[in-house]
Order: sequence, then C-alpha cells, then structure tokens
Amino acid sequence: MSVQLCDLTSNRDHLPQRIERKFYLSPEKVDSAYGLLRSICRADGNYPAEQINSLYFDTANLDQYDASDSGELVKNKVRIRWYGRSWSTEGKQAIYLELKSRRGFSSTKQRLELQVPSDNLTPAKLSNGIISNSVLSDTLFKFGYFPAEPLLPIIEISYWRYRFVEVVTGYHIAIDCHIRSSMVMPGIGYAEHDLELPGGVMEIKGSSMELPVILRIIKALDINWSRFSKYSSCLDSHMARPGATGRLSPSGITVK
Repeated sequence: MSVQLCDLTSNRDHLPQRIERKFYLSPEKVDSAYGLLRSICRADGNYPAEQINSLYFDTANLDQYDASDSGELVKNKVRIRWYGRSWSTEGKQAIYLELKSRRGFSSTKQRLELQVPSDNLTPAKLSNGIISNSVLSDTLFKFGYFPAEPLLPIIEISYWRYRFVEVVTGYHIAIDCHIRSSMVMPGIGYAEHDLELPGGVMEIKGSSMELPVILRIIKALDINWSRFSKYSSCLDSHMARPGATGRLSPSGITVK
C-alpha cells in the first residue's frame, strides 16, 4: 500500500499548549447548550458542523485506556481521523494521523495528513489499521513518541460536531453528539457495532483555566466540568454486559 505524506508538524517541543475543559451534556441539555452557544458565539467560519470519524490505537493490554480511565495527568492518545458521513471504495481519501498528549490541564496535538485508498476506510478493513505499521511507528517517532508496546487498532468512534468561536478571546467551543462506536479489535466486549452514547459533550479550548466572561453563562445549564473521554466511555460501554444498568452512561453518571 502506498501513501502520500505531507504537512508534518514541527517538533513537539515547540507546539502551542492549550487548556481544554469538557462538560458532559445529558440528552435533554444538548439542544439547550447548542441554542445558548448560538446566541453568544459565532459559528466557525470554515467548518461549523460535520461528522468526525476516528480509529483509536492502543496496546494489546489497553495501556492508553487504563491511563485515561484512571485519570492520570500524563497520557497520550493515538488515532487516525477522517471527516464526512460516508466512504467510497474508489479513489483516495485524506486522513490524519494524530498524537494527542496531555500533561496536567494542558494538551498538545500533532497531526500528519496522509492520502490513502478510500477502500481502507470500509468497516471490514478497519482492523488492518488503515495505514501500515511502519508508517504508523515512523510517524510517531518523528512526533517524539515511543510506545513501549506495539499499537493496534481498537475501536472506531464517530460523532457529529458543532463548532463555535468566542469572538473576544478566540476560544474554540464544540458540541459533540450522536457519539457512536464499533469495536475493531477482536476479543474485546461483544463485537457490537454502532453503540450510541446518549447526550453529548461540550469542549472549550483556550489559553487559560479562566473562562471568558461571556462563557460563564453556561453555568445556567447546570453542567459540571468533567474528564469525559470518548475513547474510555465508548470502550466502557462495549465491555459492559448488554442490558446492564448505566451501560451507555459515562463513568459515575446514570442516564435515564
């Protein structure tokens, strides 16, 4: 398989840091949060709304999942991301190999754009990892990331994202909903497809822990800052017994 490489990010030591806050939205609050943001922010000028798809990688022992699930302050996530509702079996598709690194409350993201055969994104082939192991490992090495164990494709997660910008500070806010996931790695969970988590998550990204004044109105939604992780929450749902109470709820939250 051949891939076309372009746009490798600069050395990780010079990457901009950003503070990211997440707020879980119960199902009845998603529309209210969307309406509130529409009234106080402007929609992103380039990509106001779109579907995002990600294939997450981890070790066979799920080391990255364990780090995220336990709330460790230092953690990394490796994923391949692509955009749009559908895939084709012909032509090429742009994808992005990403390394997201978190240190405490700040995070950085490195990404490399690749062109791959569109057929690599079909559900039946996601277990192949979309790209070769050599391209995956070589790129992560260039990002300065050296996992102790080989990384494998684990789970595919897709969701609909609405993007906003706070005009005074330039903070970026997103609402993610219709979060669906399908297991890719055999032997984990019950081999289910398109499990959907109820509700959504609001993400606020900026340069400070302090929220801009105009965004403090989100307190009216009665939502709390959380360490919600799509990767951890979706894996939790797949590993829980079908029919179990709270199976599709984020950890510590029961959605009725």
